[in-house]
Amino acid sequence: MPEGVMMDDAVPTQPSRGGRLLPHDWDAAYDGTPPWDIGRPQAPFVALVESGTLRGRVLDLGCGTGEHALLAAELGLSATGVDIAPAAIERARAKARERGLDVRFLARDALTLDELGETFDVVLDCGFFHVLPDDARPRLVERLRTVLSPGGTYHLLCFSDRVPGDDGPRRITQAEILEVFDGHGLDVASIDESGIEATFLDVPVPAWLARVVRRAA
Repeated sequence: MPEGVMMDDAVPTQPSRGGRLLPHDWDAAYDGTPPWDIGRPQAPFVALVESGTLRGRVLDLGCGTGEHALLAAELGLSATGVDIAPAAIERARAKARERGLDVRFLARDALTLDELGETFDVVLDCGFFHVLPDDARPRLVERLRTVLSPGGTYHLLCFSDRVPGDDGPRRITQAEILEVFDGHGLDVASIDESGIEATFLDVPVPAWLARVVRRAA
């Protein structure tokens, strides 16, 4: 069992998509300020910087307005952000121009990244996995095997099953993370308690921060 994992005795049944009130049109969500767009990087990813974990070529899945890709660029790293919402990408590009940072932002489905024909040393995911339907999960695993360099790391930050209620994204259990990512050329190295900040709360939402490594061979 990976470091940091605390298995529950029972695994709650999850719906096929989970949660309520998710946008039907991700682009339209940016007509205003969506609850996940806090205007700064999430603290767990800032901690990755402080620990020296971010390195090489960095890819941010479902990047929104780009704070985590911009964070990587501030370190002088090669950074790419991808989001399905063109409105989010336009805001991200504007931020990069304003801050004088060289970041590539692409408006496209993150599950088609294999078409880029590129590999990355680090993949960041804040809130992408926990809005995927079940049938898209194997595609994500396959894309990670394709775009992660051997020994590369996928850092997953997602809602945990300790979030009360059922509005918004689905709640993810540790067991799900292990089931989806452990094996298939990937290893779940750790799952730790964490938090995700949102615009409508003064305290972070309970979350898991998982570290998944692509096997070197």
